[in-house]
Amino acid sequence: YPVLFVVRQQKGVLSWQVPLIFRGLYQRTYNYQEVSRTLCPSEPTPETGSFDQIIFVDVASMAPFNIAYELLVTRLENFQLETNKAFNFTASPSQPQYFLYRFPQDVDSVIIKVVSDAVYPCSVVSVQDIVCPVYDLDHNVEFNGVYQSMTKQAAITVQRKDFPGEQFFVVFVIKPEDYACGGSVPSSVHGKLGAVSALTGMPSLSSESVYVQAMFFSFLSFLSFYLGSVVVAFSLPCLFPSHSAPDESSSSGGRQFSSPEGRPRAGSDTDSSVEEESDFDTMPEIESDKNIIRTKVFLYLSDLSRKDRRIVSKKYKIYFWNIITIAVFYALPVIQLVITYQTVVNVTGNQDICYYNFLCAHPLGVLSAFNNILSNVGHMLLGFLFLLIVLRRDILHRRAMEMKDVYTLDYGIPKHFGLFYAMGIALMMEGVLSACYHVCPNYSNFQFDTSFMYMIAGLCMLKLYQTRHPDINASAYSAYASFAVVICLAVLGVVFGKNDIWFWVIFSIIHVLASLALSTQIYYMGRFKIDLGMFRRAVMVLYTDCIQRCSRPMYMVGDFSPWHLSQANIHSSISLSAIFGLVYRPRDFASYILGIFICNLLLYLAFYIIMKLRSSEKLLPIPMFCIVATAVVWAAALYFFFQTLSSWEETPAESREKNRPCILLGFFDDHDVWHFLSAAALFFSFLVLLTLDDDLDVVRRDKIPVF
Repeated sequence: YPVLFVVRQQKGVLSWQVPLIFRGLYQRTYNYQEVSRTLCPSEPTPETGSFDQIIFVDVASMAPFNIAYELLVTRLENFQLETNKAFNFTASPSQPQYFLYRFPQDVDSVIIKVVSDAVYPCSVVSVQDIVCPVYDLDHNVEFNGVYQSMTKQAAITVQRKDFPGEQFFVVFVIKPEDYACGGSVPSSVHGKLGAVSALTGMPSLSSESVYVQAMFFSFLSFLSFYLGSVVVAFSLPCLFPSHSAPDESSSSGGRQFSSPEGRPRAGSDTDSSVEEESDFDTMPEIESDKNIIRTKVFLYLSDLSRKDRRIVSKKYKIYFWNIITIAVFYALPVIQLVITYQTVVNVTGNQDICYYNFLCAHPLGVLSAFNNILSNVGHMLLGFLFLLIVLRRDILHRRAMEMKDVYTLDYGIPKHFGLFYAMGIALMMEGVLSACYHVCPNYSNFQFDTSFMYMIAGLCMLKLYQTRHPDINASAYSAYASFAVVICLAVLGVVFGKNDIWFWVIFSIIHVLASLALSTQIYYMGRFKIDLGMFRRAVMVLYTDCIQRCSRPMYMVGDFSPWHLSQANIHSSISLSAIFGLVYRPRDFASYILGIFICNLLLYLAFYIIMKLRSSEKLLPIPMFCIVATAVVWAAALYFFFQTLSSWEETPAESREKNRPCILLGFFDDHDVWHFLSAAALFFSFLVLLTLDDDLDVVRRDKIPVF
């Protein structure tokens, strides 16, 4: 027989009962004998002026006996919050609190910051319009306004335009259970009785001028790269070399390479069916000696650049056109999905859907965290700049080809720019998709932020391999199909990779087998065929290469060979997948996959540079500067990357414990700085690949070793 209380006011009715009963997980019930409610204040109208409020309190019970109760009415002296001034108060599940805040003049937005002395109990902070009744209980606080759960801290950004009355209520509700915030399920119904949370609320200001400064900073910072590129292009031509080879008469020991009879000259503009891309070998006239050439112990670039230049260039241009197609079909549904996410957040007011850094979330229009989106502009601007640099190199190279017979220009690394164009598009799309992810970052759409990072890492490895293996590099179709498999595995890992050991076993087997197959292809220069007879050939190879002549690999470059790269690839795969993955089973599977890609890329790049230096090749000033800049900027970027500001691996309330204030211009947080620096680091990394072998433009291809 509870005692029922009904309070009738001028503009509303408020009712509750004692004991107040809350229901939790598994139908648990929590009874509170002491209940406290704040009455909704009535504002005097201009017509009535100041007036006294009349309040009726009705008390009733169906009990057949008398029940003693105590009713206490108290005036709230500190009901209105003040800007930049902390206010301390306490609350419990049966004693919620709410306060009034009015916007100061010339202020468009404020941040309501709330801090609790203890991690638990779990709380809810809500911002509601001035409407009676106020929804201030656990079962109805989500019915109105904007709300978010919290453990130790919370922050809600409120804009003046959302409240025509230029004022709102800040409501604080304590949940009877901590389960919603990541706490343990209580073992008894008495564990939370009388739970009280000491809270501190403090509104702070945010102005429009901060947005203007942030936009100017973002665009001017990266437009300076354009200015720097123009200066370098005119002052240091080595960044945009003409790629013209020296005359035959001036080269020592030079041989005259003439065009084989019947083969089209690359300088002609005629089209023929032989130029079309196909999966068949485009060297039918040398099919008989191709395998013989590739079995030499010491291979040179001339041995692996025998195909027609125009045909190979068209093959690599497919990378560019395919990635544009992939980008359009991938990005459009992503944009539609994140717009839906943002719409749901705006309509429902549930800020637990998206994992922002709420202490530095600056809204703009319908976007809740515009700063996280704006900081991705660097990827798009620098990606476009890289495309312009590659285009200029491509044009200069074509002009050089038109000046001389291509078969007398058998110097330097073959210039195929299709993969570079694809890398530039991938960098731009990484910015677009990262911005899409940060519209509403959460568990479901994290793969949007990493999909093109996989492709960037893969394209960089392919470009590095293509440099000295232009005739045997993977086709665009097989490469993008492999990336699609990786993205599928990443999605499956996000869904099943948390606790299912069977997934990690299957993934480790697939990873190790794929690494073995790739290492075999690298070692045998693309001559290893995957068919039913591969197991018999593998046994024979193990016997001949590891038992009969274990100390001597098939291909040699000084003391090193592709064998060392293949072994390093296998060892890194086993250590990252079979050991680390199976033992630790990281929850962030998408980042784990990305780490595998990056580790292999760094391993290959280090191998390439070491072999280049061991082969008495030089590093020109521009690539040396890019290497140093890449290392420095990546080191700074990774520092900010590991400053975790939120985590969708935890509950929204636990994630907010990691939130931090802005660190740059009062607008950008640590993760935004990571966006800025990572864009610059990727740009410098691309320039390293673009300029690394410029010193070989005056070296004959039959003098350039393959590794």
